[in-house]
Amino acid sequence: MESGIDSKSKGEKGTILVTNDDGIQAPGLNALVSVLVSTHRFNVLVCAPQLEMSAVSHSITWRQPLRVEKVEMDGATAFKASGTPADCASLGVSSVLFPSVPDLVISGINQGSNCGYHTVYSGTTAGAREAFLNGVPAISISYDCYGGLSFEEFEKMLSLIDIIVIVPINKNIDSAAAKACLPIISGIIAEIKNNTYPQGCFLNMDLPKDVANHKGYKVTKQGKSMMKIRWKQITSHGQPSEIEHHLLFRRQLSGCQVDIDDSDHKSLQEGYISITPLGVLTHPDKDCKAYFEDWLPNLIQQHQSHNPLLD
Repeated sequence: MESGIDSKSKGEKGTILVTNDDGIQAPGLNALVSVLVSTHRFNVLVCAPQLEMSAVSHSITWRQPLRVEKVEMDGATAFKASGTPADCASLGVSSVLFPSVPDLVISGINQGSNCGYHTVYSGTTAGAREAFLNGVPAISISYDCYGGLSFEEFEKMLSLIDIIVIVPINKNIDSAAAKACLPIISGIIAEIKNNTYPQGCFLNMDLPKDVANHKGYKVTKQGKSMMKIRWKQITSHGQPSEIEHHLLFRRQLSGCQVDIDDSDHKSLQEGYISITPLGVLTHPDKDCKAYFEDWLPNLIQQHQSHNPLLD
């Protein structure tokens, strides 16, 4: 993808746009902005959803205008918007809200990891993907703050709330997570300024729970880990539904699929900061492609032999 970075002076501060899916008040976003501002090396812009928008994937606002309002954020020019993470990233790189296109878009820091197939559902990943679609280098960053919980403990935690909410984390931990990202962010900005940063992917970064004692930075591949979901019929009071006019169903966790090979999720669980290059679309397994290349001609041949009119 092409980018507008060629025209930018190498001597200027790098300009970073921060967005997320946890909302403008999320501790992860505010910790990241605070750390970026404290370095005095970046111009920091923010455009984030006004409300929590977890698991909205790459949904966009189409029929309604976005309502955008300026907010106070020390050292940064910041706005909250009524749209999704993808909306905020798109608006932020459009040169309509801010005077120029940022050098880099960072979506995060999300509370909860986004490895494997979870990147499909993630609004955090979508914020970075939208920037990439618009030709701007991007990173999505997530923090595995729930790491170490057993599946049963995680399921119990979610059962106590009606929707996914932001669970505050110790400010020192938030700051440590943000600081752990700085070497990667600074390195990417330097590559962008030198016109040597690759334009064929965006990055998905996951930070381990004990981020202050991480084992290092590791380039990984996207795995297939994900939570499995079942549905339970309920009433508004959480009991089995016997309502005649409508039915209520709630998602529940039923298990999890975990990678056993070298992947983003496995590296994260081992204590590494996982850095995974992603494209807009994932590629199918080679075995699947080979299967369908063999299957399709045979299918058409068989079908035509039974349907002469198709010849």
